[in-house]
Amino acid sequence: MFRTMHSILPPRVPLPSTPPVVAAPDFVVVDVETACSSVSSICQIGIVGFRDGVEVFEYETLIDPLDRFSSFNTRIHGLTSDHVIGAPTFAAVHATVDAHLAGRITVAHSNFDKGALGAACRVHDRTTIETTWLDSVRVARRAWPELPSHRLNVLSKFLGVRHKHHDALSDARAAGMVIVRAIEHTGIDLAGWLAPYRTRGGAAPKAAPAGPLKGERVAILGAPRDGALAQSLAAAGARIVASVGVTTTKLVIGNDQPFGRYVTAHADHKRADALRRDGYAIEIVSEDEMVLRLARAA
Repeated sequence: MFRTMHSILPPRVPLPSTPPVVAAPDFVVVDVETACSSVSSICQIGIVGFRDGVEVFEYETLIDPLDRFSSFNTRIHGLTSDHVIGAPTFAAVHATVDAHLAGRITVAHSNFDKGALGAACRVHDRTTIETTWLDSVRVARRAWPELPSHRLNVLSKFLGVRHKHHDALSDARAAGMVIVRAIEHTGIDLAGWLAPYRTRGGAAPKAAPAGPLKGERVAILGAPRDGALAQSLAAAGARIVASVGVTTTKLVIGNDQPFGRYVTAHADHKRADALRRDGYAIEIVSEDEMVLRLARAA
């Protein structure tokens, strides 16, 4: 692990032109703070690399944004123009940031950091950083849908991760741990999180005129409405519906649903539970159990 740290206020250490050699990370995480409403006004950057669920390097620097500091932004992160006296400009650190991010999977908590880096590259006449972006907010929403908020400070408290909100390095580290814990929690690997996610899918298949599920109205949780599970249910006579309602007779939980043990917190599952308590004839059943029933009825 290496550490390029700058304390709040000088003295400062000259930045390396290229990062030290470390084990190639599975992904890197970047977070930026900005001086004002101009998205290009980056005044701090934090980058953390992760491999096999463990942090392998960190990099942090204050940056002279060559722009004003607004009181609104200062209240958020505590940085002022005094803190960046003698700090490098974005143009000066671009090569180092590019070396960390380019050609890798780069995580950021929302699209703000991606937009800020792109804007800073344009303003400072530097090449765009070519990387594969992964939004940890989107990951968190799939992994823990029961949480009332997926802000980084809320997630850090929920996951037990030490975190100083709106410090670029601490934010980057916390967002990286969101990815690590989401992989552990759901079993979805990094490639799975990068893949397009769809549960609704396209148009639902038309119900067969006859079959053991004829007359049933079935909602599916965690699998697309035009996928293999939906096809088999429709072939057995079920009508596939978009969500749980008072006329739904079954909620089938797909084997590959991404919600882990928190599947019961999904809106459709909670709705089905509420309807059952109110006396409606709706059943919650797993994909495996449903497939077994259809096999027996064949």
